Amino acid sequence: MVRAPLRLFCLASLLLMASSAFAAFPAASQDDPGCTAEDRIYMARAYELARYAITHGGGPFGALLVKDGKILAEYSNCVHSTHDVTKHAETGLISAFSPKIDRETFAKSTLYTSTEPCTMCCGAICFAGIGRVVYGTSEAPFLNVMGLPPDPNPLTSHEVLGRIAPKIKVLGPLMEAEGLIIHEGYWPVHPEDVGKS
Repeated sequence: MVRAPLRLFCLASLLLMASSAFAAFPAASQDDPGCTAEDRIYMARAYELARYAITHGGGPFGALLVKDGKILAEYSNCVHSTHDVTKHAETGLISAFSPKIDRETFAKSTLYTSTEPCTMCCGAICFAGIGRVVYGTSEAPFLNVMGLPPDPNPLTSHEVLGRIAPKIKVLGPLMEAEGLIIHEGYWPVHPEDVGKS
């Protein structure tokens, strides 16, 4: 029978070996100065949803929609459990709730997402007409944690949404250090999921 301290040592060793295949974990960026104390409350919830996704058939991503201090919708990435590559936190939320939420409500709401939206999610955000987006972890350090090389020509959500839907206000990163901890705990031990969540 393996004793608990030995098991912890073995687990720590495995994590260290797995992480050696990945780049050194990046430092977190400062918070976007346009974010508010209220934004921090809802970003903490987005990170809770990202942690939930890890244990419920998805990658470490979560999103919620808020209007006038009320949470209207929540969604966690479920790409693996559904075998649907479009079930990112943002696109899943929009797909599940757009039949129930009118466009005027979307326009007056903020979408909080644990990680910077990808191009697919930006398209869904644009077509839903969401008025404001706040994201936690930026794409560049997130990709670094995944072990992917730096993108020589990055396309940020600020740029994508700025070009296709300039009325949408995009803020982020916010509380990036917390988001990076979630990613650092997931990708080194799930390298098979890189590019699939």
